[in-house]
Amino acid sequence: MDKALGEERISSLKEEFFQGFVKTCGIRLASLERGRAESRLKITGAHSQQDDFAHAGVMATMADHTAGYAAFSVVREDYRILTLEFKINFLRPAAGDGLACRARVVKEGKNILVADSEVFSQGKGGEKLVAKALVTLMAVPAKALRSK
Repeated sequence: MDKALGEERISSLKEEFFQGFVKTCGIRLASLERGRAESRLKITGAHSQQDDFAHAGVMATMADHTAGYAAFSVVREDYRILTLEFKINFLRPAAGDGLACRARVVKEGKNILVADSEVFSQGKGGEKLVAKALVTLMAVPAKALRSK
């Protein structure tokens, strides 16, 4: 596993983060350093559930994807990250203008990594912890995925 995270790698991962479903959701990578990532989302009506709180699916997506990029920051560039499992606890309804998710790798194995993510609602009263996830991820050589 690489010990340093260069600016070129950070730039590449930031660009890669904002694609596909995550781009549709509007989740953006706010910061990235070795073993840590933070994402943000401005909440709109598209992110709400029936009672106008942020939908649990949006928070779960943030927790999983942000943990994945924290994991990407500790593996070699020729590896990809896949989620094996995650558990999320929703601690309170997420009300406010936005969400922030902070993830960190808590265990670096050769192929299996574990990260935790915390999701915060952001509003006039500051930040409130609304969800916490534990994510198990697998580092896979990119060439192994291309051959499938």
